[in-house]
Amino acid sequence: MRRPALAIFREPGIRAALVSAALFGAATPLAKLLLENIAPLALAGILYLGSAAGLFLWLGWRSVRGRSLQPLALGLAHPDLPWLICAIASGGVVAPVLLLEGLTRTPASVASLLLNLEAVFTAVLAWMVFREHTDRRIVLGMGLLVAAGAVLGWSGPPETGFSWGPLAVAGACLCWGIDNNLTRRISGGNPIAIAAWKGLIAGSVNGLLAGLSTPLPAWDVAAAAAVLGTFSYGVSLVLFVVSLARLGSARTGAYFSASSLFGAALSLVLLDEAPGLLFWIGAGLTAAGLWLHASEQHAHPHSHDSLAHTHHHAHEAHHQHPHDGSGDETGSHRHFHVHEPLTHSHPHYPDLHHRHRH
Repeated sequence: MRRPALAIFREPGIRAALVSAALFGAATPLAKLLLENIAPLALAGILYLGSAAGLFLWLGWRSVRGRSLQPLALGLAHPDLPWLICAIASGGVVAPVLLLEGLTRTPASVASLLLNLEAVFTAVLAWMVFREHTDRRIVLGMGLLVAAGAVLGWSGPPETGFSWGPLAVAGACLCWGIDNNLTRRISGGNPIAIAAWKGLIAGSVNGLLAGLSTPLPAWDVAAAAAVLGTFSYGVSLVLFVVSLARLGSARTGAYFSASSLFGAALSLVLLDEAPGLLFWIGAGLTAAGLWLHASEQHAHPHSHDSLAHTHHHAHEAHHQHPHDGSGDETGSHRHFHVHEPLTHSHPHYPDLHHRHRH
């Protein structure tokens, strides 16, 4: 089964992934500008602390408005906390430092397209380690994204080889691929709180390390980095977690790879970087790989085992449980609920309720 091209935008998880990609893609050229006046480690810390500050302000406003501290809760069980800690270490501490170090040695337009390797690492780990289902279109799309990364990482004839800048960006993508798969395990929690706490912990670690080795940036540079972090790291991560819950790791990573196109296009405008032949080849391969991912659809008879959990949901085929009469039962709402065993067939993604074996 194949969907019309525009039909993919009807799925909330896809829309969330694409908006997340646009926000994160914008960070690459804008961070490149900020790196002229701030060290990479310090910038990584401020980006994440800025994201945490913006998200905690939003959560605080919701708490005051609702007269409850519930919006600040992660919505996670204790066994989920190790997944969160490991995700923060990989994607929140190591990855941004590698990316920003790579940006100091790589044109922003090239680095933006290299970021599509995050989708490849995410999908490969989801498939081989976490056993998430993929099909031939997903695998072929990953192959095209790998080819795009190889083209963009090429810095000359064989005697020159690959430069350290693209290699550092690729390392950041690997760390984010690990982060994405770990975060998928906790994507049923409160996405804003998860993103806020990730930003606070990652930003504090990077900020502390930066304070020990680099001078403090000017206040206006720090403020600009904090605002950039709020949207390109904070809001983007919230939408990414929402998409993980709806689409799974591999497909969310595939749509998120559009960030490379957003970032590269903005780089050409803001930084006046002249695109060469390799850039256009890499862009074409990226677009083709993204299209293959976007045109995939998966449907077959499958069974749901009994499941009890808490997450935002509306009443549809998978949520026909009774309520006790309290709260809103019509729109999207959140509470602990139990799924009874169910067997049916319909198009689906490997979301919270479709992580069955094939």
